[in-house]
Formats: sequence, structure tokens, C-alpha cells
Amino acid sequence: MGRPRASTALGLWMNGQHVGRWAVSARGEHRLSYAPAWIDAPLGRPVSLSMPLRPADAPYTGEVVRNFFENLLPDNTAIRQRIARQFGTTTEAFGLLAEIGRDCVGALQLLPEGQTPDDTAAVRAEPLSDAQVEAHLARQRSAPAFGADEENTFRISLAGAQEKSAFLWHDGAWCRPLGSTPTTHIFKLPLGQVPGGIDLSTSVENEWLCLRLLAAFGVPVAESQLLRFGQQRVLSVTRFDRRRSAQGRWLRLPQEDFAQVFGIDPNLKYESHGGPGVRDILDRLLGSTQAATDRADFFRSQVLFWMLAAIDGHAKNFSVFIEPRGRYRLTPRYDVLSAYPVMGHGAGRLSPHKIKMAMAVWGRNRHYRWSEMRRAHFEQTATDCRVPDAAAIIDTLVARTPQAIADVSAALPKGFPPALAEAVFDGLARAAQTLAAG
Repeated sequence: MGRPRASTALGLWMNGQHVGRWAVSARGEHRLSYAPAWIDAPLGRPVSLSMPLRPADAPYTGEVVRNFFENLLPDNTAIRQRIARQFGTTTEAFGLLAEIGRDCVGALQLLPEGQTPDDTAAVRAEPLSDAQVEAHLARQRSAPAFGADEENTFRISLAGAQEKSAFLWHDGAWCRPLGSTPTTHIFKLPLGQVPGGIDLSTSVENEWLCLRLLAAFGVPVAESQLLRFGQQRVLSVTRFDRRRSAQGRWLRLPQEDFAQVFGIDPNLKYESHGGPGVRDILDRLLGSTQAATDRADFFRSQVLFWMLAAIDGHAKNFSVFIEPRGRYRLTPRYDVLSAYPVMGHGAGRLSPHKIKMAMAVWGRNRHYRWSEMRRAHFEQTATDCRVPDAAAIIDTLVARTPQAIADVSAALPKGFPPALAEAVFDGLARAAQTLAAG
């Protein structure tokens, strides 16, 4: 039996300020403690609502710590394995984030204990030509981020199951950020064919369309645009966890998804697997700094996800901004895909009678199946969760549907896949009719 390894630690930083320390003991115990100066700082806040600020002599330990950091990483096993091979580490969260934790979702930077971030006020970047961006994207399926052949001065961690990379938009050019300069945009590549033979080769156009439709209904969404670099098509998503200050400094904005809010393993992101559901999230949003708005917004999103057949709205696809002293509020929507273009019967299609939503609604029983959900289920769910005016919210969505479709249809870029647009628009219109019928 080999000798146990020594305790290993990483420093936690936000915008140049020391937040705390994450350590893993030789026995594998995870421990997070906050720096005393951070606890007392005017801008001090927890890294997660699951771990409120408390003195350094009362550290958090165990699964709540491990789960928080696991949720910063891709939940696609193949992507994690590629990152681990590239950097010669394990697929465990600590080993991976020690290598790629310089630019995470939210505000955290993870550095070896004793190191400090480079000047966070300066913007340091290497401009890239379109051909260079295309080459980076072409390598994306064989190496993460900016590739193993480049200097590892900047390493990013992006959660989720999809192939993606991130870049900085600065002075009119796409750039590779250097030092502590953050990325500002996430580039998402087409999903291609997924298990079951489902063709999601138009996933980037699908997500763009869904986000545009949600915005047309008044739902806050991440800004996005369709871009092409040579043969590479991407959805460029503006990071809402980044902001340029009046002084020209790029700030990282603290946020976390609801798997982190509830301190759960990313494998439990679906309600049917043990993750949070509509009631859990609506209850948590009672503590939001804009509770009434956020709760109505979340309920509205649930109805629209059903209308769009956006079946993957699990706990990791909803997030909150974390503000000083642990205040919080809902972020814009992101990662929304419609199943309408792949619905049908036979090989490579999703049966409309079998697909399930990520979160249930209820009447006499809980309903996950998309085809079984009705207006009465949404209204009963709202009543049970104390969301007022549910009927009015639904009526407004129904009334707005024709204009939302017309507005987004008029804004479709040249070359947009017509079959995709038709499937989503027709499905949305039928869903509105179903809700109108009661």
C-alpha cells in the first residue's frame, strides 16, 4: 500500500481579492474555509449559497464542498478525460481545476496556494485572426480550450455537456486572454449526432432561435449570435457573468447554478434523479432580492419551456447571481434547445409520447411527460407554490405567441435552416392553442 499523499490546497480568488482556501486531505476529505479579510470585506459574499460565510475556524467539509467544485466542470465524461490526458492529471475535480481553474463560470479563479493573480485591472490579450479561431475550433473535439501546443498561461473551465470554448472580444477582435484577463464570450459548437441516432447538427441555430423566442416573450436571456469561422459554425453567447467597469476593467460576476445552490452532485441535476424541481427553486427564490419578479419569471419560463418542447431545463440550466453578504437574484436564461425538430416516430426521432420535461408539474399526480402536460397542471403547480396570477401569465403568453413568432421569423438570418424554424414555430403555435383551450 502506497503512502498517502500530502494535503493539497488551492487559493480561491475573486477579481483579485483572496476569498479562501480549498484543500483535499491525503484521505480525500474536501475542506473549504473563508479568509477572515473576505468575511469582513464590504463586497464579501459566499462562493455558494450552500456554504454561507462563516469563520475560518469553522470550515465546510465533505460532499457539499466537492459537489460545488464538481459543478464547475464539464459533465461530459469524454471531455473531462481529454482534459485530464492533456494536463497529465486525474478526472477528479481538484486535479482538473488545479489546471484549468483560472477562468471558471462565475467569478472564481483557482490558483496554487501561495500564488496571486496577475494584475486584474489590466486587459492583456492576443488578437486572433478568423483563421486562427477556426483552427482552435477545429481542434476542439480533440483538445479543450486553446490546445496543448500553446502556452498554458490561461486555462478555462466551462461546465455542461456540450463542446464549447471561450474567447475575449476586445478592441474589435476575438482574442486569447492572457494572465487574469477573463473571457467574455462562450462559443458553442454543433452537437452533431447524439446517442439514439438523434441528429442535432443544427443545435446552434436551434438554441439561437429558442433564446430569441424567449426574449420576444419578455424573458431575460443571454445575448447570442450565429457566427461562422471558415467551416466552423458556432453560437457565440455573451457571458452575463462578465462586465466591463467604467474604468475599463473586466469584472467577473459571482454566480452559481441551482445544483450548486442546493449542494448536490451534478449527476443529480434532473428532478427525477433526486435534484430540485419547480417547487424547490420557487421556494428558494422567496429569498431573492427581487423575489416577486424572479418567481414569476421562473414560472413563465417553465410554461415557455413546455411550449417550446425545451425538455432539458434541469437544475444546472438555471442560475443566480450572488451579491454581497449572500444576497442573490435569478440570472438570464441560457442553454435552451427545442425538441420539435427531432420529434417523430422511427429511427433517429423522439416520440412525442415518450419525451419528458426535466421538472414536473402536478395535478392529482406528478407529470413529467411532455405530451401529458396541460394548462390545469401549470395552474395547480403555481397555486401550490404560491405564485400569484398564473392564469394571467399563461393568457399573456398565449396572446403574445403570434407576434413573437412573426417578430423572430422576420429576424431570421440568411441561410437559417427553414425546416428547423418551421418545426419550432409550428410546435409553439400548437402549444399556445392547447393552453388557450384550457
